Amino acid sequence: MICELKNRAKAAPLFAGMEDSMITSCLQGMMDSKIYVTDPEHPKSAMACLADFIFFAGEPDRALVAEGKPKGFAVLVPPTEAWAKLIEDCFPGVGRWTRYAIRKDTRFDRGKLKRLAASLPAGYEMRRIDGDLYDKCLAEPLFTDGVCHFGSKETYLEQGRGFVVLKDGAPVSMASSYTVYREGIEIEIDTLESERRKGLATAVGARLILSCLDDNLYPSWDAANMDSVRLAQKLGYAFSHAYPCYGVSGNAPAAD
Repeated sequence: MICELKNRAKAAPLFAGMEDSMITSCLQGMMDSKIYVTDPEHPKSAMACLADFIFFAGEPDRALVAEGKPKGFAVLVPPTEAWAKLIEDCFPGVGRWTRYAIRKDTRFDRGKLKRLAASLPAGYEMRRIDGDLYDKCLAEPLFTDGVCHFGSKETYLEQGRGFVVLKDGAPVSMASSYTVYREGIEIEIDTLESERRKGLATAVGARLILSCLDDNLYPSWDAANMDSVRLAQKLGYAFSHAYPCYGVSGNAPAAD
């Protein structure tokens, strides 16, 4: 039987060397994160959950994979091929795809970022997300993920941060904190399909990074696709490595 780990420090050795900022958030007890184990006293395996992601660590444990499946959709991240095989065994036919890790030691060129942030084309403006813009982002399906994981508008405005590009008063591109940890944020950037290839994501992403640097926070980046990798590189980041993940729905039956 799986149970939530109250003393999260006990799981830290299992996640050693795994640099994803959402794992750090879980170990720090940030946001609505959870860590689950099958042995709370001497855990040999762990499952860290935050937002739409589930990260596994330690020895592959079938109970964690099968019994800890999400209520809704989640991205499952295996640290080894043994964990990956277990996920595939538990969820036959599960979709596997590749994500791309970005290095966490970037030294940013502030001058370049300022120029990029100021490069909006005519007819667009940029604003920091406030209460009104939070509501507008929450109402737009493409932008919901950038603000929804804080539980409330008040918590987002207190702990999160983000900027939007507006056209005729409506958000068309957004860069926001998908999640946060004590030392920084995990960046989420989205642009309406009709507004892409205009430099909006570059400008709003640069502005969010500058906001983090101004407050001594690290703007962590993890890429879902190669377009995201190229945008990260344009903003000064460096590619680290590719890794596998799986998409599982809460109504997907686990194999016995």
